[in-house]
Amino acid sequence: MASSEPLSGTSLHGIVPPLVTPLCGRDKLDHEGLSRLIEHVISGGVSGLFILGTTGEAPSLSYRLRRELISRVTDQVEHRVPVLVGITDTSFVESVELAKHAADAQADAVVLTTPYYFPAGQTELTAYVRNIVPELPLPLVLYNMPQLTKVWFEIDTVKQLADIDTIVGIKDSSGDMEYFGKLCDLKSIRPDWSVMIGPETKLAEAMSLGGDGGVAGGANVLPKLFVDHYKANKVTDAEQVAKTHAMILEFHQVYDVGKYASRHIKATKCALSLLGICQDIPADPFHCFREPERRKVADVLRTLGVLPAESVV
Repeated sequence: MASSEPLSGTSLHGIVPPLVTPLCGRDKLDHEGLSRLIEHVISGGVSGLFILGTTGEAPSLSYRLRRELISRVTDQVEHRVPVLVGITDTSFVESVELAKHAADAQADAVVLTTPYYFPAGQTELTAYVRNIVPELPLPLVLYNMPQLTKVWFEIDTVKQLADIDTIVGIKDSSGDMEYFGKLCDLKSIRPDWSVMIGPETKLAEAMSLGGDGGVAGGANVLPKLFVDHYKANKVTDAEQVAKTHAMILEFHQVYDVGKYASRHIKATKCALSLLGICQDIPADPFHCFREPERRKVADVLRTLGVLPAESVV
């Protein structure tokens, strides 16, 4: 087992999949599926795991299950890669309590986006982060997810928070590349920070702007593809960048299956179930894909050569 060093921005880079939460029923963790998923992504060369994020359906999970997930993931990973734990909640106290459990389980960092439901103003948001940081026993990664929280970490706010040593970076899922570039510019203040991109098709552009890698949901399914894409961008191998980017765009078609916003999570879990890694049950109120949708996801995986033509859907 490798020794665990304190996580810093400079050690957070590459591909860090936002792990799905494998379920086998309501409030029941799919233990075997989780174990296979962890080994699948680690063997694919990822640089860390991010649990209890958006792809992990964190807001839909009970606090009991969130704690069970944290403990099981950290126990199995055994410091082979950093484990980042999402602690975002509508309750300040619950975020802190989950962070304490993550520290007790020997996770490496916590991840916090803007509190949702009641939208905070930027002055309130700045005070919120300053108030919560002293309560957190682990390094903190900020998470900009305005599509779902309805509130941005505006650039001036992030700049004000740059004087907090225990904040080690930020993940941006806005898809606004001008904003992402401004986040990267803040490295002039905090050169130790890591700036990670969420939307997986924008990894090449993000790295060209100074980004350090991606938190790519598709890396649950095809970790090596995303790692190869990151490495090709890192060494500026234009041919390999183009090849891997084209494959990522091909995979991205699974997110067009289905008609609801939940299709991103459904498609990812569906693909994992087709590969025999874990079950495809989402948390309530969502339903898994039915046979017509599963066939469409399977067709994409067959085109990519990761699912045998004769496999049963």
